[in-house]
Amino acid sequence: MRKMSWEEFARSMGVEPQILENREARLLKKFVMDLKFPTHCQGCQGLDLSNPNPVHHPSYELTPACNHDCIFCYSNVAVKLGKAPKPGYYGWDDPYAITVSQYGEPLISPRIVEVNKMLRERFPKARLDLQTNGSLLTEELWEKLDFDLVMISLDAASREKHLMITNADTFDAVVNALRIVGRDESVRSVVRTIFMPGINDDDIPKIAELAASLGIDEMMLQPLTIHELNVERLKKAGLDFERAESVREYLKAAIEAKEHIDVRISGCQLAVYRTMDPLTLFSARRVARDVAPAMKRERED
Repeated sequence: MRKMSWEEFARSMGVEPQILENREARLLKKFVMDLKFPTHCQGCQGLDLSNPNPVHHPSYELTPACNHDCIFCYSNVAVKLGKAPKPGYYGWDDPYAITVSQYGEPLISPRIVEVNKMLRERFPKARLDLQTNGSLLTEELWEKLDFDLVMISLDAASREKHLMITNADTFDAVVNALRIVGRDESVRSVVRTIFMPGINDDDIPKIAELAASLGIDEMMLQPLTIHELNVERLKKAGLDFERAESVREYLKAAIEAKEHIDVRISGCQLAVYRTMDPLTLFSARRVARDVAPAMKRERED
């Protein structure tokens, strides 16, 4: 006896297959198909699903130290476990892009201007991305820097919530950093926000609206990775762990933010979501738990 497909089975029961899909599932599928990859992710190996072991863009690590102590931070976990990378360049010759940096706060380092100039001279064709919490960025420092893309982290829309998440009273300084880069048309400006349901649900559209009003080009909304050493802090802050693993909830937050700004989601996640049918996407869950981040790239002397 021939095995029927689910479409044939549906028709045998008098139901057209498309009725089995719900409207929200179709909207989510359309949303991911229409989304653009984040500017930061363009050129990254993670967008190629045929690559069995993709690695992120090369990075230049300046310091694992940071003036924030965020409740979700993987860099803090790496430091506590003795796995934070040493300062230096992690990558290869002729890269598409280089990130400064993935661990710690690069603007703490007195070498930030020197390293920026060195990378520009050594890799003239590479896109240079600065990833920062923004709290130390001033007009004077900005005039000395030369990046193509700047990602500034902001996960709350108020001083009080920002203080709770970062353990640093720097909300106004971060907003000022967004203002500085937002009015510089020579750079692609991005606000980088982590989806933390139960903690910053209501803040995400407000952050998007605030960033857009300051001239920021793009919001990069990223899913939360829950590192074991941060579990209790996240629980105390009110994280909804169930929703943090729901792809549907993550995409719904992105849809809401897109009303205010050009929102993008993590490129490697988007590449996978595009391969899913609407019902699978609607019910999909991601493994959000991890122990510590691993640096897959080799360090050059």
